[in-house]
Amino acid sequence: MYHATSWKQRISLFFTILLPILITQISYSLMTMFDTMMSGHAGTGDLAGVAIGASLWMPVSIGLNGILMAITPMIAQLLGRKEKGQIARTVTQALYLSVLLAVVITGVGVVLLQPVLSMMHLEADVYRVATRYLGGLCIGIIPLFASNVIRYFFDAQGYTKISMSITVIAVPFNVLLNYLLIFGNWGFPKMGGVGAGYATGLTYWFILLLSVGVVFRVEATRGYKLFIQWYTPSWRMWKEQLSIGVPMGLSIFFEASIFSIVTLLMGSMYDTSTVAAHQSAINFTSMLFMMPLSIASTLTILVAFEVGSGRLEGARAYSRFGVSTAIGLLGITAVFLYLFREQVAMLYSNDPKVISLMMHFLVFGVFYQLSDAAQASLQGVLRGYKDTAVPFMIALAAYWGVGLPAGYAFAAWTSLGAYGFWVGIIAGLTGAAAGFAMRLAAVQRKARRELQRA
Repeated sequence: MYHATSWKQRISLFFTILLPILITQISYSLMTMFDTMMSGHAGTGDLAGVAIGASLWMPVSIGLNGILMAITPMIAQLLGRKEKGQIARTVTQALYLSVLLAVVITGVGVVLLQPVLSMMHLEADVYRVATRYLGGLCIGIIPLFASNVIRYFFDAQGYTKISMSITVIAVPFNVLLNYLLIFGNWGFPKMGGVGAGYATGLTYWFILLLSVGVVFRVEATRGYKLFIQWYTPSWRMWKEQLSIGVPMGLSIFFEASIFSIVTLLMGSMYDTSTVAAHQSAINFTSMLFMMPLSIASTLTILVAFEVGSGRLEGARAYSRFGVSTAIGLLGITAVFLYLFREQVAMLYSNDPKVISLMMHFLVFGVFYQLSDAAQASLQGVLRGYKDTAVPFMIALAAYWGVGLPAGYAFAAWTSLGAYGFWVGIIAGLTGAAAGFAMRLAAVQRKARRELQRA
């Protein structure tokens, strides 16, 4: 990583960091997409069960990973201040915290899973698949969180190609396990959608082993002596990471949980085909969201690096370029989504009813792409400034104060029906984008004043 002094250098560095992050994010998304698609070809009940299970797990997973993501701006600002010697200690403390969080969430899941699913009044087959899918996935929670810490350690230093290589290798491994465990090929048990959970859990272990191996193999990371030199657990460092990471994690959780709560509400209000079509549409649009999400991660790294060295104009330049790029790219994918929505729907199911419903959901998905791009990239910039508490409040108000109530109202009391939930999602994302834009302007003014005083 280096300080760019011209727009040409900034754009070059931006895309050098972005492209591997994008491929990494798409790879993770592809694993979930293949779980859903391959389960759908095992049966509509399997598709709905995996959809329900994934809807419960996704917000929890990415919310907790948001807490761990705090080490990205922490490491990038340490690099900007030329305090490289503190990085190994920061990463080690994050690893301790990741294991602790994984153990806690596993315990909470054991206690709450059955009551939550029972409240949804699911069909017996869907209930069985959802329960066992999450049980299989549970075996990979600890390696998932630990490997994400290592991934953020790579990314914060600009070594995004390392994370990319690991996840690109993991995707075919996951697909192979799905092939074996969902359909019972090559003598393996035929588990249907349940097999997708076990395949994903085992893939997380595979990713962790690859990540640890790379730390020792690459000269640039071997010098930190991770997994060789251990530090005493430090509540002070955990507190610093949690003070940044908890608001980040909660912001991500409240955004992701809208989609999950909507799926759970649909499970109690509509039939299995509607739930399957909705979740399949969410699954595909979530993959498209990997573009602004990757841009947000890139902006966090570059903005934090510039802020750490006191180069606020460079941070502002990256902010403007990154947000504009996110909105532009999602505008292009929105057109693609509209034109090829039937072909996309046919990837997920052979059921004509599911295909028809999914096509209609994707039309609404076209409209929230731009708002989603804006709010995600703006949050990435704010994280680069280590500003996370106020954005969390904005996210809570926009997603749960506006989006979810509006969606339920449209679904329950208008002719939109299930599609009304998606109108609510659009409203929530648009409100969040506006709030983040105003907060960023205030944060940048404050940073400029503090630098002038210094």
